[in-house]
Amino acid sequence: MEKERIRLLLADDHPVFREGLLSILRLQDDIEVVGEAGSGKEAVTMAGERQPDVILMDVGMQEMNGITAAREIVRDYPHIHILMLTMFDDDATVFSAMKAGARGYLLKGSDRADILRAVAAAYAGEAIFSPAIARKMMYYFKNMSRKPQIGALFPKLTEREQDILELIADGLSNEDIARQLDLSLKTVRNNVSNLLNKLQVSDRAQAILLARDAGIGPPKP
Repeated sequence: MEKERIRLLLADDHPVFREGLLSILRLQDDIEVVGEAGSGKEAVTMAGERQPDVILMDVGMQEMNGITAAREIVRDYPHIHILMLTMFDDDATVFSAMKAGARGYLLKGSDRADILRAVAAAYAGEAIFSPAIARKMMYYFKNMSRKPQIGALFPKLTEREQDILELIADGLSNEDIARQLDLSLKTVRNNVSNLLNKLQVSDRAQAILLARDAGIGPPKP
């Protein structure tokens, strides 16, 4: 009986990187590449049309970033397993990807064997991370029980403002937050202004101190 092949969709907006990875994937007897997407929006559309088993998804794509695309795909097609393959290894990006439903997170510097192993693991329903990301996850879960509920601490903030406060406390700029949450820079600035008013602080530095006093973000030095 012929072995069942893994149906894979590759989503990355860098044509050279995409072609290099496709040249590896297409040589594998147990993988069938069912499509390639150049944006997050295109990945969402192709996920519905092609119904892949696994999607290798870049984070920083145009039109719609990979995290937002992953969230929509997992919501509509929970049987599709998503692996993030990206250059970003900051905590905020990693955990946003996990919250979006990604099954694993690999850096673009991962070697061929690690990528193929991750695809097979995701297809089997396992979660897989590169060693550096795994260490971040272990630290996160070790300290998760001490992480406060932002909504309980700052009930005046909207859910979006709570998300932004957490990212501010992690040290992200407005530009980083806009990319992370797939928002316009103007929207982020408006939300930052609103949350500063609600917290009754004059600037983001004071907001960071207030958040970190409450246990949000890295501890104060």
